[in-house]
Amino acid sequence: MHTNNITQELKVGDRFPLTIKRIGINGEGIGFFKHVIVFVPKAVPEDVIVCEITDVHERFLNGRIHKIRQASRFRNPETPKLADEVGGLEFAHIKYKEQLHFKANILRESLDKYKPYAYQKYMIKPTAASVQQEKYRNKAQFPIQEIDGEIRCGLYKTGTQELVDLKEMPTQMDLTMSAMRKIVQMVKDLEIPVFNPETKSGILSMIVIRESVEFNQLQVTFITRSPKFIKEHQLIERIQEEIPEVSSISQNINKEDKAGVWGDETKLLWGDKYLQEDINGYLFNFSPRAFLQLNSLQTDKLYDLVNEALEPNQRDVLLDAYCGVGTIGITMANKVKHVYGIEIIPEAIEDAKENAKLNEVDNTDYYVGSADEIYPKLLKEGKEVNAIVVDPPRTGLDNKLLTTLTRNPVNKLVYVSCNPSTLAKDLVRLSDSYRVVYLQPVDMFPQTPHVETVVKLIRR
Repeated sequence: MHTNNITQELKVGDRFPLTIKRIGINGEGIGFFKHVIVFVPKAVPEDVIVCEITDVHERFLNGRIHKIRQASRFRNPETPKLADEVGGLEFAHIKYKEQLHFKANILRESLDKYKPYAYQKYMIKPTAASVQQEKYRNKAQFPIQEIDGEIRCGLYKTGTQELVDLKEMPTQMDLTMSAMRKIVQMVKDLEIPVFNPETKSGILSMIVIRESVEFNQLQVTFITRSPKFIKEHQLIERIQEEIPEVSSISQNINKEDKAGVWGDETKLLWGDKYLQEDINGYLFNFSPRAFLQLNSLQTDKLYDLVNEALEPNQRDVLLDAYCGVGTIGITMANKVKHVYGIEIIPEAIEDAKENAKLNEVDNTDYYVGSADEIYPKLLKEGKEVNAIVVDPPRTGLDNKLLTTLTRNPVNKLVYVSCNPSTLAKDLVRLSDSYRVVYLQPVDMFPQTPHVETVVKLIRR
């Protein structure tokens, strides 16, 4: 029987036994029903389940676990209850050692899908374990809403816009969670108008908290839907009294009803302009919008692995593309001749210049703009770059940058990726001019299917 006929015979709600064979690139379990692929969230390889269809497509099925007949040996018997309610815990039902193993598999699956040159021969090292597997996240963006007269603050229910009022979160640092709950209470006491998604009224829509592990301090940003922030002074006074760890309070104004969390304008209401954190013995200043890896303790390890892959030396002129506040380049600056940093967010470049000064690093130059525009300009000006680190967002490398990198190959290129799919796709192009020496998966996000990868490439 042809596969498509099978899917035509099935409907939502149908059930059948299913053995899970592997993990998909989004962390769901994969099984086969009469040769048709079935994706089942929260299912683990070696699970034998009764699967209930939630969606029928021409070439595949989506299902959910109706019942587990035989639990896989990889299952974590102590899965937190919240794992079924909010995102960020998609792998919490898997034992930690196996999570690492499956993350390397997700990387393999992605390579298998895009098939960059000689990918079967790529060396994939074992996933580097996280120093902490719980309470590792140094930042959280908590939506706050008024729903049926009650104020909720927490995270959205997986795949919905339904807000779950969170008292705890296994992956979030304790100080961040306790500060969030205290602030929510203050907002209630002061009757500050909170965003109501139904009437589109109210001012305060999100509380963003970032924590410095080294200095035990918090940076709080209130995202509001209007420049006017009613009772901000009373709120600030109470935060100062009740949460002494808060060292900085800002307001970001986002009037739009769009997906982006941040608006363009951020103003400091009280305290320090920056939050400071230590990475591998270097001090860094972060303004509220600046990017910092979410797992502070593991960031040291990640940068060690980047360093190991690049093998910097005094002859190297390093390009730190997507440099953020300068972290990677600055931690390597004393090992190389010169560092050029490029970043599209102007505040981040201001932070990067400050951070270079803060660490007494004087062999860096920073440029605001996209790497695909600025790097070709640097080449035209005769700047001799021979080593590059790219750490792009989830979307991967820009097309123009890929072209520049392949047309002007450098001796050493290190790609730090947070998305195995776009990494595999980019390697298709990069493998024209570079040879992949190895891929090193790094676990920055325990309890989730996310995997960071450090790739060492050298010129062919």
